[in-house]
Amino acid sequence: MGTRPFLNRRLAGMGTTIFAEMSALATATGSINLGQGFPDTDGPEEVREAAVRALREGRGNQYPPGPGIPELRTAIAEHQQHFHGLEYDPDTEVLVTAGATEAIAAALLALLEPGDEVIALEPFYDSYAACIAMAGAVRRPLTLRAPDFRPDLDELRALITPRTRLLLINTPHNPTGTVLTAEELAAIAALAVEHDLLVVTDEVYEHLVFGVTHHPIAALPGMRERTVSISSAGKTFSFTGWKVGWVTASPALVSAVRTAKQYLTYVSAGPFQYAVAEALRLPDEYFAGFRADLLRKRDLLVDGLTSAGFRVFTPEGTYFVTTDITPLGEKDGVEFCRALPERCGVVAIPNAVFYDDADAGRPLVRFTFCKKDEVLTEAVARLQRL
Repeated sequence: MGTRPFLNRRLAGMGTTIFAEMSALATATGSINLGQGFPDTDGPEEVREAAVRALREGRGNQYPPGPGIPELRTAIAEHQQHFHGLEYDPDTEVLVTAGATEAIAAALLALLEPGDEVIALEPFYDSYAACIAMAGAVRRPLTLRAPDFRPDLDELRALITPRTRLLLINTPHNPTGTVLTAEELAAIAALAVEHDLLVVTDEVYEHLVFGVTHHPIAALPGMRERTVSISSAGKTFSFTGWKVGWVTASPALVSAVRTAKQYLTYVSAGPFQYAVAEALRLPDEYFAGFRADLLRKRDLLVDGLTSAGFRVFTPEGTYFVTTDITPLGEKDGVEFCRALPERCGVVAIPNAVFYDDADAGRPLVRFTFCKKDEVLTEAVARLQRL
């Protein structure tokens, strides 16, 4: 077969994800999995029943329309208007995808040429690096540094070159929990307009913010026509396995993203699209209650991790907590996370896997709090052994 590796060199070093490795370790050791961000309870019963009803009535059991079913596209447009004051035409400015992960892949594959540069907030969700690589583009990290994990806007300006094509924004930010302020977003938007850059913004945690406000960058002057906004149902409604996400953007941008998307999954999640359309129309009390419940869980885990000896960076959003392990006498998050199941029966994720700058992420470890109270309480008790 020759000496050339089977794997495309652009994906070299991107083998099995850390999430798969740590989840397998949790299963093998019987540990509590506070690594991968999926809830251990289902979302609202009425939403699950809506999916069952769609299945039984034969809605979505065959290929749904390529852009997504009209009912869901309309519900997404209504959601954007209701929560963010953004108006989108459901027929030309909304695209349903196989989760936010496919939306990110389709957007980057559609909008980037080989050699283009992408500035992304580091640490970044692992699929960002893979999708940029598959597009043949080059990632330029803007590192968010402890303890506050705020973007250095002067550094951002310095990173922009004539080859910069796109800014990849994630707010609320996974894994740090940072929520970009209106002032930070305005500065980023001004740079995008000044240098005529596209923006792809991952806002899957838009409803999971604590004591602060999520501001969509697409609402800022000059941004509507250059921004691809991405979100999904998984995080907001606790049905991560359904993989229903979406893109909202101008017709020209949606057309570009749809061109790539149609050759990835073509379509997906037929009956679940009907259920998510109903979920997006739940009363505001649902979203407020969900946020309040996650805030309580956040505080439970933050307090427990602090008492166990971690340095804890309390998140403003998402359902992840980033910690520093150096107060425990530890230095390497990867080694720490691989040993943690045997030491005390808990699984976490080392933040180093989200960094190009390995030193910046080396002592940082991420835990998730989207679990039952009793699970979090038991995990905290186990971590006290450290």
